[in-house]
Amino acid sequence: MGSYARRRTTVVDVGGVKIGAPHPIVVQSMTNTDTADVEATVRQAAELARAGSELVRITVNNEEAAAAVPRIAEGLEKLGVRVPLVGDFHYNGHILLRRFPECARALAKYRINPGNVNIGRRYDENFRTVIEAALEHAKPVRIGVNWGSLDQTLLARLMDENARRPEPRSAREVMREAMVASALESAEAAERYGLPHDRIILSAKVSAPQDLIAIYRELAARCDYPLHLGLTEAGLGTRAIVASTAAMAVLLAEGIGDTIRVSLTPAPGGDRTEEVRICQQILQALELRSFVPQVTACPGCGRTSSTRFQEMAAEVERYLAERMPEWRANYPGVENLKVAVMGCIVNGPGESRHADIGISLPGNMEEPRAPVFVDGRRLVTLEGENMTREFLRILEDYVAARFGGR
Repeated sequence: MGSYARRRTTVVDVGGVKIGAPHPIVVQSMTNTDTADVEATVRQAAELARAGSELVRITVNNEEAAAAVPRIAEGLEKLGVRVPLVGDFHYNGHILLRRFPECARALAKYRINPGNVNIGRRYDENFRTVIEAALEHAKPVRIGVNWGSLDQTLLARLMDENARRPEPRSAREVMREAMVASALESAEAAERYGLPHDRIILSAKVSAPQDLIAIYRELAARCDYPLHLGLTEAGLGTRAIVASTAAMAVLLAEGIGDTIRVSLTPAPGGDRTEEVRICQQILQALELRSFVPQVTACPGCGRTSSTRFQEMAAEVERYLAERMPEWRANYPGVENLKVAVMGCIVNGPGESRHADIGISLPGNMEEPRAPVFVDGRRLVTLEGENMTREFLRILEDYVAARFGGR
């Protein structure tokens, strides 16, 4: 695992999942189904959990959704999927949690947005009611500030204070300050109403990486609550993946962050589990956690006009994905496996030696032979049309021999 020192935090138990150092950074996601559609929500929550989402958040926005929550929990239990469900509340959470106690009990955590529960005004009974429900049912709460729905009373106060400064800050700086203040003041209010310190998680989501980095650095310096990382409205495709990775990798490398989500806008009919896999890859790239074996493959150049190494690398990736459910059950530690599929003699042998198991395919003008390296030593040289099949057989034997005796 990576050498990054995690900041010291309080540990919060969310349905048996421990959030906060020294526990592993938790991956989470959120359904985009109509929560009232129990069958669809159970199906997607199960898909997310099986992909590796260790918490699954669902929208609880009306009475039909609240009534469906216990049935969703039961449906997941029947499938053998034991993933904590987080209820996402805005505006009317204080009503729904009181009116539907079965919903309040079935959820493992409540997420509330202080900008949408009238906290900071003269009377904040809506916020207090949610906290009282959390106390009654012994649930933790994520106080999730979002710049798109920031507490306007707080923001106006800080803007007025800023205007009176001899050298006023920029509007962007004041917005960052307001995000931090909203999270911390809301947590202080929750504790004032009786919620224990170890049942509070904070987040402060924005859509610009530099803002996220600045805000979370300040939060980390001023509190020991576990922090949930992620850009809000990250966007589509490559842009969203790059922006989310750029922001979170900086913070994670600084030891900031205890649970993460990549909020992708999926393509129509797209795979919701993609955001789970991206979270896993971010953590694995930083060597903070391991989820699946990693395949190193060269990008190709003028020495590799053949597509053979590309096809083989793709086949090895597919094989690993297919075998992982069984391997994970039978071979503890296999997720740390490193495999190399290289395309020519320049870096092929070296990269293959650095991997646990690797193959160096011949480039242009090279002999049509491919040495296989295991634990840094050449094991055998393959040639002919069956190289991929033979390499996969060697890979299977290696996994059984190395991880099977644990």
